[in-house]
Amino acid sequence: MTATPIRRLAITSEGTTLADLVDPRFGRAGGFLIVDLESMATEYVDNGSAQVRAQGAGIQAAENLVRAGAQALLTGQVGPKALSALLACHIRVVQGVENMTVGEAVAGFQAGRFAWSDGPGY
Repeated sequence: MTATPIRRLAITSEGTTLADLVDPRFGRAGGFLIVDLESMATEYVDNGSAQVRAQGAGIQAAENLVRAGAQALLTGQVGPKALSALLACHIRVVQGVENMTVGEAVAGFQAGRFAWSDGPGY
């Protein structure tokens, strides 16, 4: 998928484990599971501060991923402002990842089944 290897992958998640479902929302996702693709260690990043914002939830969520050191994101859909923020911070984005567990999404990413997004929506 990319010439630069991705080590820290963020996935919007409805819970804290690889068995939880991918949250199709980006800015208002409950949180992100950060997966170290070398060790498969996981870390949960709560997105509650972005969820409660009247505006700018996507920008706040992008800031949360930057602080977590994410290099790529798997999610359902990202709005235009949040996508611009993510790409400006060199976080690659895959959209349209829905109706599967976080673990299934990670396996799909590793198998090269997803394409990078270059615009909002999918």
